[in-house]
Amino acid sequence: MKIAVLYGGSGSEREVSLRSGQCVTRALVDGGHTVEIVDVRDARFVLPGDIEIAFIMVHGTYGEDGGIQRELEHRGVPYTGEGIRGSELAFDKIATKEAFGCAGVPTPAFEVLTDGRPTLPLPIVIKAPCEGSSVGVHIVKLPEQIAPALEDVARFGNVTLVEAFIKGRELTVGVVGGRALAVIEIVPKDGFYDFKNKYPWLNPQGAAEHFCPAPLTPEETALVQETALAANRALGLEVYCRVDLILPEDGKPQVLEINTIPGMTDSSLLPEAAAAEGISFCQLCESIIALSLKRHECAK
Repeated sequence: MKIAVLYGGSGSEREVSLRSGQCVTRALVDGGHTVEIVDVRDARFVLPGDIEIAFIMVHGTYGEDGGIQRELEHRGVPYTGEGIRGSELAFDKIATKEAFGCAGVPTPAFEVLTDGRPTLPLPIVIKAPCEGSSVGVHIVKLPEQIAPALEDVARFGNVTLVEAFIKGRELTVGVVGGRALAVIEIVPKDGFYDFKNKYPWLNPQGAAEHFCPAPLTPEETALVQETALAANRALGLEVYCRVDLILPEDGKPQVLEINTIPGMTDSSLLPEAAAAEGISFCQLCESIIALSLKRHECAK
């Protein structure tokens, strides 16, 4: 196929997107495809002629938020991943949590602030509702930490998501075509799984251990995977995603969020989970393309 890999973007995840795009490009070239790579910063990006599909690797803003999807549909170009509606819904953490509530998917208690201070009891998590890679996320345990966290999150908009902090094991589950992949447990060496711990090649001081498959009982694994699939269904997603969860001591998984264009770098979790299932990086990319073309055909 002739494929355009779209990467870059202008948001906080640009460097990660560049790395993901490079990794996907190598895999597609190794698979025999003709690939053109396009650095996207806004809707004025130029695509090569006669491409058969755009492989979206723009993380975060104008990648996962429905913007680039809307532009590609306007141009009549098939693309990988979810459509406009699924992308918009999953990118907005508030809309996501409301959808979870309607579907009975367990998720931490939350409130939405446009001004004032949180009313949930400490500890809490203060988040920018439309950012990825844990950008604009603060775990607040002391009253004096509230104001600085709110001030930082205000950089990303005038709406703030506040969640109850759930202590437990950090887990993630990749979902490809309605199939849950191996559960991964993430153990940061310091703090929580924030931007610096996700991408140690960008931040040498950050690091996290991944355990894949996670050391869970068969019953725990099945419950976590089914919870991830329920979250996927609650948003009506069809192609692929990564579901982030917390497993507290009571053993009831809580879904935090869903990423519809998860990282595809050398340290990313989705390729790691796929590899644990015997799916190579190249095969994962091929599956994403096949599922995306199927979604595109069904949407006509």
